[in-house]
Amino acid sequence: MIKITLPDHSVREYPKGVTGQEIAQSISEGLARKVLAISVNSEVRDLTRPINEDASIKLHTWDDQEGKSTMWHSSAHLMASAIEALYPGTKFGIGPDVENGFYYDIDLGEHALSSNDFEKIEKKMLEMAREKQQFIRKEVAKKDALNFYTEKGDEYKVDLITDLEDGTISFYESGHFTDLCRGPHLPDTSPIKAVKLLNIAGAYWRGDESRKQLTRVYGITFPKQKDLDEYLVMLEEAKKRDHRKIGKELELFAFSANVGQGLPLWLPKGAELRENLEKFLKKVQRKAGYLPVITPHIGGKNLYITSGHYEKYGKDSFQPISTPAEGEEFMLKPMNCPHHCEIYKTRQYSYKDLPVRLAEFGTVYRYEQSGELHGLTRVRGFTQDDAHIFCRPDQVKEEFIKVIDIVLYIFRALDFKDYSVQISLRDPNNREKYIGTDENWEKAEKAIIEATREKGLEATVELGEAAFYGPKLDFMVKDALGRKWQLGTIQVDYNLPDRFELEYVGSDNLKHRPVMIHRAPFGSMERFVAVLIEHCAGNFPLWLTPDQATILPISDKYQDYAKKVLNLLNNYEIRTLIDERSEKTGKKIRDAETRKIPFMLIVGEKEESEGTVSVRKHGQGDLGTFTIEDFVKLVQDEINSVTEF
Repeated sequence: MIKITLPDHSVREYPKGVTGQEIAQSISEGLARKVLAISVNSEVRDLTRPINEDASIKLHTWDDQEGKSTMWHSSAHLMASAIEALYPGTKFGIGPDVENGFYYDIDLGEHALSSNDFEKIEKKMLEMAREKQQFIRKEVAKKDALNFYTEKGDEYKVDLITDLEDGTISFYESGHFTDLCRGPHLPDTSPIKAVKLLNIAGAYWRGDESRKQLTRVYGITFPKQKDLDEYLVMLEEAKKRDHRKIGKELELFAFSANVGQGLPLWLPKGAELRENLEKFLKKVQRKAGYLPVITPHIGGKNLYITSGHYEKYGKDSFQPISTPAEGEEFMLKPMNCPHHCEIYKTRQYSYKDLPVRLAEFGTVYRYEQSGELHGLTRVRGFTQDDAHIFCRPDQVKEEFIKVIDIVLYIFRALDFKDYSVQISLRDPNNREKYIGTDENWEKAEKAIIEATREKGLEATVELGEAAFYGPKLDFMVKDALGRKWQLGTIQVDYNLPDRFELEYVGSDNLKHRPVMIHRAPFGSMERFVAVLIEHCAGNFPLWLTPDQATILPISDKYQDYAKKVLNLLNNYEIRTLIDERSEKTGKKIRDAETRKIPFMLIVGEKEESEGTVSVRKHGQGDLGTFTIEDFVKLVQDEINSVTEF
């Protein structure tokens, strides 16, 4: 018998070799019908794989991301199987699940695939799903795996197998289709009830532009047709809210092939929007005792070797920059924390000086594959609202709680009402991924758990999601379309202070190591702005929007009065412009609505004689006639209601 620990910490005994399916069946028939996968000691596995030793398990349904991922991974195989049946001789690259659905990279040879073929592939997939084709896992020797795909003439699978170690290779069979795969998969295809292929793209094999371009087919599946119908409605709304589309319409940002992929250019209105965000957070940080710093865009390669970032992420960074001096190498800054450690080292601190809070809107650079770049959400150059708090061990929890307060305040100011919290801990079964001692990791994890509990936040715990140098608290925000985004993050780090030999003098006159808290409430400015655009569909909060009001003279003879109103509003720092075009007032109003300007101030003979403005609000219509002072109060009251920290 073996002991199985369930998520509620209860322990049950089962015969050695028990499967996830059998465990679910022993708990309830309803659960057995819904379960899609199982985590065994944090490793997601097939429900049909035997468990041969004591283990902690969690059963996953469609309500869990692991359940969705398993179904979508299986759906990628189902799609490949359908394509092979319809287009014999197709060769297959990789077919993973992604955040929403799955894709498969395929080489159709002489065939060409277009969206016109989607319907017949979907029909074939549903036909196969109804057959309840089992996913059967087989461990395969490397030699046999190579022979299998060499005989099939599939050079892509041969290429993948060449890099694998013997003893780690597995195949999955479903119906007549066999695929190289680690898994996990559904027990069979029957949970897949609704299918939609979404689009086609080109993808170079292994992201190498010198190699063949394959056809990447994206799709998504659901356990109910109703779920698919709702998703497609959401997808249409998402297209309307796409930050790339709205960013272009509102003239916020652009990209240039000459500048380079993934390197955004902030246009005047976008720069002002971003600057308003920065001013907002800087004001909050000043009140919270943060000190501003600025660091260079490059750093010596040894800086990142010392921090451990080069070993972990060197391949994802831009290549080192060599100078004419022999052996001298720099890197485009991939993160700000090593620079802040060096700033801390510029003076000696006493225990009375701590905490020291250093803040910087620091631009960093990371090499993302061209196929992974996406508007502002995935770029190669981005600015983090980074800060690092150097504190005594007895201050960690208090400082952590203060950062939580800042993150929650920002969410309120930006109307992010629906969010969840995730405590990301290290994987206890794969500790070589991390640096530092068990003792320090335990202290850091304890501080995060206690701080989260004291703030009354209901947090999920995810093993294996910690940063390599410390555990963290991640804030997952749901936008207006119900999509989850990871935005704010707070991390506790006992390890970088060790690697950089940071010190402070304690009350005992001895030298001690400070603890480092990394925090970025926005995350990256680029990604945050993208999420914000899509969340509010470009209708930014009044305090943030680049243009808060536009003055619409009903004819040219009221231009002078319009300028007088403009000057008065500028004195109150209300961001205002004048529409001086010789257009009808109705068109000016429609254009201002399209540009999502919060207030339209219409001025004509009556307004000029009375010293007033007729006010319209975006999306609401006429508010009536206001004196300038009353309009200023209206604006200031709305701004102050959300931006007082």
